[in-house]
Amino acid sequence: MSTGYSENSSTARVQAIADYQFGSGCGTALFPEGCGFVLSTTGRIRQILYQGIRLATIRASDGRLTLGIEGAKRLIAAIPAPGYRVVIREDVAEFVAQGKNAFAKHVVAADPQIRAGDEVLVVAEGDRLIACGLALLSGSEMLAFNYGGAVRVRQGSAKNASGKYQSAPDEGDDEEARHAGRAD
Repeated sequence: MSTGYSENSSTARVQAIADYQFGSGCGTALFPEGCGFVLSTTGRIRQILYQGIRLATIRASDGRLTLGIEGAKRLIAAIPAPGYRVVIREDVAEFVAQGKNAFAKHVVAADPQIRAGDEVLVVAEGDRLIACGLALLSGSEMLAFNYGGAVRVRQGSAKNASGKYQSAPDEGDDEEARHAGRAD
């Protein structure tokens, strides 16, 4: 039995996932023909690339998509406001664009259809994309709470000096921090 897919069936597969997760028609907007794929060692699709840039990754745990900032740019054009959007205050937009998390006290508006665990688009006034990430609260909870995290940002829209997009630092992967407390 083969687990390999043709390019066309891989594109159709990820488009179907996007349509399920974000709504009908989002699959073709997010993943045009000509997308490339990074496969796992077992032959399953892990990352979706377009012209060498990551649009999204398929989570192995549940098969849902996690967006890269380029994928979020494509998705924001395909979904009318307020769909999957969390609007934050302008004074914190710069920090969130650098990959910092968005807190409930900074949320101005949120799509009431957002559920905790959904991939969301963090925007500032005027529907300007700031970041993309994982909703920690539902849309109504983001507005009701005055403290705590609202969105765990995966990738901000600000670029660093090398021209790469900022991603939130992952303390668990810091090798120096792991070895700092170790007695050799």
